[in-house]
Amino acid sequence: MYNLLMKELRLGVSPWFYALPFVTGALMLIPGWVYFVVTLYVCMITIPNIFAGYKSQNDLMFTNMLPVSKKDIVKSKVGIIVFLELLHVIVAVVFGAVSLALYPNIEYIFFKPTAGFWGLTLIMLGIFNVCFIPMHYKTAYKYGSASIVSIAAAFLFAAGAEWLGISNAFVRDLFKGSGADDWGIQLSVLLAGALVFAALTIIAYRAACKRFKKVEI
Repeated sequence: MYNLLMKELRLGVSPWFYALPFVTGALMLIPGWVYFVVTLYVCMITIPNIFAGYKSQNDLMFTNMLPVSKKDIVKSKVGIIVFLELLHVIVAVVFGAVSLALYPNIEYIFFKPTAGFWGLTLIMLGIFNVCFIPMHYKTAYKYGSASIVSIAAAFLFAAGAEWLGISNAFVRDLFKGSGADDWGIQLSVLLAGALVFAALTIIAYRAACKRFKKVEI
């Protein structure tokens, strides 16, 4: 399994996608921007392009010739998805902290990059995973429709959260008002988001394994 994951990291992913989080993360320095978009780039650009590369390189046929199980193949792909998602989030968190230091007194219309916001971001990525991974492994080859549906689902969650943050007084106060400075609340939301992300990704992995078993290569 370790060797299979190393194969993904070294051969399956272009070095550009390791640099991309630093490019998109810098967008966190735009004061008061829609920060959900920063991590949505991993859903809209990184993952679809990686799976397009897998398809063009006949990665499925090559990996199937290796002495590994279908379960391990799915696990390695899910592992690389999660790794890149968390890389985007971690880099964005660093730039977000710099943004907060640079602009301490601005009025936020959209979400402020607090710990709680990153919890919501993890939920958004979990929604992407639970849509994309099982849909892709229905054939383990086609990725287009899975990308469209999963990006749409993640976008709808982000848009809905932003709408609540503007229209609902409780949510607005929690993320942009007095609650934004309450570390107990913010860390609770972050932890809840991390648990939801983990749960949705595990569900996606198990569903993908079941579907991939039925695929004849």
